[in-house]
Amino acid sequence: MAPAQNLVSSKHVAVIGAGASGLIAARELHREGHTVVVFEREKQVGGLWIYSPKSESDPLGLDPTRPIVHSSVYESLRTNLPRECMGFRDFPFVPCVDDFSRDSRRYPSHREVLAYLQDFAREFKIEEMVRFETEVVRVEPVDGKWRVRSKNSDDLSEDEIFDAVVVCSGHYTEPYVAHIPGIKSWPGKQIHSHNYRVPGPFKNEVVVVIGNFASGADISRDVAKVAKEVHVASRGSEASTYEKLSVPTNNLWIHSEIETACDDGSIVFKNGKAVHADTVVYCTGYKYKFPFLETNGYMSIDDNRVEPLYKHVFPPALAPGLSFVGLPGMGIQFVMFEIQSKWVAAVLSGRVTLPAPEKMMEDLIASYAMLEALGIPKRYTHKLGKIQSNYLDWVAEECGCQPVEPWRTQQVDRGYERLVSNPENYRDEWDDDDLIKEAYEDFASKKLISFLPSYFPKSGR
Repeated sequence: MAPAQNLVSSKHVAVIGAGASGLIAARELHREGHTVVVFEREKQVGGLWIYSPKSESDPLGLDPTRPIVHSSVYESLRTNLPRECMGFRDFPFVPCVDDFSRDSRRYPSHREVLAYLQDFAREFKIEEMVRFETEVVRVEPVDGKWRVRSKNSDDLSEDEIFDAVVVCSGHYTEPYVAHIPGIKSWPGKQIHSHNYRVPGPFKNEVVVVIGNFASGADISRDVAKVAKEVHVASRGSEASTYEKLSVPTNNLWIHSEIETACDDGSIVFKNGKAVHADTVVYCTGYKYKFPFLETNGYMSIDDNRVEPLYKHVFPPALAPGLSFVGLPGMGIQFVMFEIQSKWVAAVLSGRVTLPAPEKMMEDLIASYAMLEALGIPKRYTHKLGKIQSNYLDWVAEECGCQPVEPWRTQQVDRGYERLVSNPENYRDEWDDDDLIKEAYEDFASKKLISFLPSYFPKSGR
């Protein structure tokens, strides 16, 4: 990993977190010629992809004093995107066909993603930069630099000074719990998907799952294997929605949103139907939280908007010394991490310059005004949706790297179409063999794989 030939300056950089975003940030920073220290609270790399059977003492994750379990992965989880579009651009996430212990499916399990990230860390010698079992407890600016206080497994604290800090700590540990009228007097059990692991505890229960995308679709069908009934409250459905799905267990219903919860144990939906439920499972997402960050009030989180952040990465008055990689929600997460990391690394070296702080604020204020004009709630500021390709191409152009390959975005789009139309089988039945072929030909043309396979993953249809 030689430094860039046109390097302007080398910085001493702290990276917080050794999940996917932290790993690629460390590599790109090192490639640009910076010295890097990665702080990771766990014993291994992988971040949210490290499965733990443990869950938190507070199943809703609302108690601020609770011991936090940082994994949100459930036992049955498989990726909701094809592996070809998931991987970093120069390290394809292709099946390890010679290793029978690995998962070769196109939509593999969480264990295969973790193994891929471990492979990546070994290939680029990133583990040499990581301090494991070391938690960052405070980050603050001091005399133009950044003080990082960390605590190791022996509970010993240490203060260090860095030129810059890149926050890659993820945002899947602080549950967002949707408000339900009457829920405080409802007598049943409640749990957030962050603390869901296996369906066993829901055997013979009537379960209401709030949310019907990704984790909601997965968990409702997982629970249906053992539950008496599963009722899904779907915000995207019309008020009259009431549909029984022909899943193998024949015990799953889709409803509209919940109208109210009652003290007799019933849950009433906006379609007028009511069920007496034992448990409510919230598959309602997460909140951003950076408890270690102290910026003297400059940065804040308001209705899940992290502000102020220029292009979701740089706080104008604190840039480039402080940056964030991985905040926006989008399909091709790993590629976003990579392109954002290239930008951060290039800005820190001086190879790429940012606009003046006041210009960045002007851009940010204009983007907020556009969201408001479009009727997009503040809490969706970092959900890029249909503009994700434009965003990534803009960042790529800023740092001089290639735009995202069209086949990646097409795989994401068609994959999500299948998820919505065929949630039971979309991972094993697909209609985009042309995009699989294009992906592998792309990998081969860039010499990222040693040979073009004679066969590709086969649809189960």
